[in-house]
Amino acid sequence: MGASLRALRALALLAGFHLLGFVVLATLAGADYALFRWAPASLAVKLTVVSLLLAIPVVRGMFMLGGRGPDDYPSGLPADPDTEPELWRTVRELAEQVGTRAPDAIVLTAEVNAAVTEEARLLGLLPGRRLLFLGVPLLQGLDQAQLRSVVAHELGHYSNSDTRLGPAIRRGRDQMLGTIRDFEARADRTRDKERARQERRNEKRAAKGRSAREVDPGGAGFTYRALARLYTGYAKLSLRATLADARRQEYAADATAARIAGRDATAAALREIPVLDSAHGFYLRSYALMGTDSGLLPPRGAVFGGFGELLSARALQLLPLRDELPDEQVSPYDSHPPVADRVRRIEELPPSPVESPAAGTGGTAGAGGGKGSALDLLTGPARTLAELEEAVLTPDARAMRRAADWPELLTESSRARLGALDSPLHRALADYTGDLPTMAVLLRVIDDGQLWQLARRLPLSDRTAEVTGRAFQELVRPALANGVTGMVLAELAGRSRLSWTFSWSEAAEVRLAPEGAEHDPEAAVAAALADRPDTEPLKRLLLDPAR
Repeated sequence: MGASLRALRALALLAGFHLLGFVVLATLAGADYALFRWAPASLAVKLTVVSLLLAIPVVRGMFMLGGRGPDDYPSGLPADPDTEPELWRTVRELAEQVGTRAPDAIVLTAEVNAAVTEEARLLGLLPGRRLLFLGVPLLQGLDQAQLRSVVAHELGHYSNSDTRLGPAIRRGRDQMLGTIRDFEARADRTRDKERARQERRNEKRAAKGRSAREVDPGGAGFTYRALARLYTGYAKLSLRATLADARRQEYAADATAARIAGRDATAAALREIPVLDSAHGFYLRSYALMGTDSGLLPPRGAVFGGFGELLSARALQLLPLRDELPDEQVSPYDSHPPVADRVRRIEELPPSPVESPAAGTGGTAGAGGGKGSALDLLTGPARTLAELEEAVLTPDARAMRRAADWPELLTESSRARLGALDSPLHRALADYTGDLPTMAVLLRVIDDGQLWQLARRLPLSDRTAEVTGRAFQELVRPALANGVTGMVLAELAGRSRLSWTFSWSEAAEVRLAPEGAEHDPEAAVAAALADRPDTEPLKRLLLDPAR
């Protein structure tokens, strides 16, 4: 389907939404006319008020503005042509090869993604300002040939006029979803009002000594929900049509990328991006953001810069993931085809001219791209990574204290996390003794022979709660061991007797200070939780060597 037909269909779907609104309004008006003509006046007035309330979401949806504001775009750092000449040269060269106008602006983002938009007007008949959003994590994880394929793919959306229809399709989708949300919100409010009315009635009955009736909102809000279902049905029809087009556009853009940047580079990039996405999520959780709960961030420039360190250190661990393409469920409402299907289609293509041996260039380098890191396209990567933090992080995040280095970030965040520990064992101990849940209190409980009575206060499964004696002890012992170990570590951390070894390639390792190295925390905890509890190993472990 060509761009003109897609524009015509987008216009028809948008017009269909408004036509549906007019049909609903006409139906409500016709019902009001019939009521005033044949029904009692009091009933007609009441039901007309109801129809006017129903008409409000319809009218609001029909006149809802669908334009995209600055806040709707990903936040990022604009790449100035004078500051990043090599990146701009590459993008403009690719635009010329694709046969389309280059973007007017390039914005570097913190996402594992690339995207293009065009602020077209009049259903795409008039072109508009073009923006290319390029995720810095892609630059850190892809080589230059792979990045060229990603950019060529996005520019292919321009050449196929895919972005021209974006505003119209987005406006129709926003109007439909906004109308549905409005109906559902009004239905919820109507149901809540009915429930509150019945509860007030029960309060009055109770004040008179009469029994309360069951609170049941019943069909309150039914009409709103019925109209919401009507619009939902049309929205599904519209989304199926537009998203089916979107999937076809992805295939076409993939073909453009393979032609311009090479089949192998395009397939490799598609295999790499899901790996980068997974690794980036792990990096944020386990490294960059591990100190935010204690108000601490990595050194300046390292919030996003550390991702490259992790990729280098874990290259061998990530290698098998490139052969394990995501097993995605196909849905009519997916905007992108499954990655595995896209890779299969690309790998079935013949080699493009840039990969032909006759080109005499040794592969994709002949297309103007090399095997070097895509990050090298930036003039000053370290400067860009630092500036990206200022552009992307929230004001609260930028105000956080910066660690001197990664080991300090690990140590301080780990100590803070242990110091704030509030485990089920802490809560059970406080509930059982009425005292602050400290190690001293826990040791006293164990020495008094009350460990298993304390264990009954822990969250237990139905099976564990039903058994007694030795069976109960065996079932609850692992949870107790986890809780006691956490309390021991928190106690040692509070006394600065723990140290953490930072690593990009492995999980952080926690160690006892040298003066306590002869003690085995795991064995000490096991002894305290044995059938015949012995707390002496724990007491020796926790004894301050300075005393």
